[in-house]
Amino acid sequence: MSSRTSGSAGDAAASGRMRARDLDRVNARALLDAAYEEGELAVEEYHRRSEQAQRAQTLGELRTLTEDLQPNAKTADFAAPGKRSRRRAAGGYPPGTRARDSDRQATCLLLDAALADGQLSADDHRTLTELAGGARTLGELAQLTDDLQRSADAPADPAPPGSRREKWFAAGIAALSIAVAVGTFVAVDRPGTPPAGPPAVDIGVIKPMVLPNPKLDTVEGIGYFVQAYRATFGDGVADEVVLYPTYGVVTRAPQPNHAVVYDYRGGFTQSDQPTRPRSAQTPTVDLSALNVPAVVALMGQAPALTKVTDGVVNYLDILGTAAGPVVRMYVGNKISENGYLDAAPDGRLVRVQAFGG
Repeated sequence: MSSRTSGSAGDAAASGRMRARDLDRVNARALLDAAYEEGELAVEEYHRRSEQAQRAQTLGELRTLTEDLQPNAKTADFAAPGKRSRRRAAGGYPPGTRARDSDRQATCLLLDAALADGQLSADDHRTLTELAGGARTLGELAQLTDDLQRSADAPADPAPPGSRREKWFAAGIAALSIAVAVGTFVAVDRPGTPPAGPPAVDIGVIKPMVLPNPKLDTVEGIGYFVQAYRATFGDGVADEVVLYPTYGVVTRAPQPNHAVVYDYRGGFTQSDQPTRPRSAQTPTVDLSALNVPAVVALMGQAPALTKVTDGVVNYLDILGTAAGPVVRMYVGNKISENGYLDAAPDGRLVRVQAFGG
């Protein structure tokens, strides 16, 4: 007779020791894919977690890989089972939940509004905006704005979306309620003249607030980045520039014997990484030499050239080498097939490292 009872199965589920199904692994991968697309995970962490999810043997292992991620409308039905309840922050998420690019942008909008109505000084606004750009969790973002007054139209705190089934049910109940209310109103009352609507408001004088931060895998985005780089540092010279679709990491040398790392999210902020020792002979690259349209055109060909089926360019690594400056394009897909190619700054193909090659 088997010693496994319903009680032991319940204990296993509660502790996360219950065995994972293929379906559970697929659901976890769906959450990771969505998190990568929305900026919660950088490419290296996305690939690491995806590989771990593929090898996971228990629900507890899958839960560890996904419990700090935000679900969205696409994945609300596919959360990994056995998820533990944790202390909730404003908006319904725990403070340690990863922040999306849209969450960081919403925080910056709140800070802009606080500057405009006198809650923040220019120095405070600049400091808090830089911190928002580097924040990794919703808790970090909340700390930047929890002492601010918000207008009625301020962006709402992120909240978990309901599943598609819940939304359909709620929509059906709402439609039924409206139908009953309208039917009752027609049966008992019929006003002689319709009530006057709210006065018209001319909103033409209200200028929308736009944060320029085009995606860094487009001609517009890379071109804007190069212009912003030159405007910030006074030249286009760097030891290395890594461009992801939504942010960048720059290493440059303010002095010949040491290098400083900067993060880029629409603006440049010094990273918390320590200053690095550097040889005065370290090769550099001048971003002014980039033929941006040619580089982006080659990015479109990179998946085929590297033989990565359904691949995308995950990031560019622009750096100086002993042989000259290189633009390296790393290509990957959702099943962890990878390849890369090297190009000259003018977009000429130099070398291809294909998948399986």
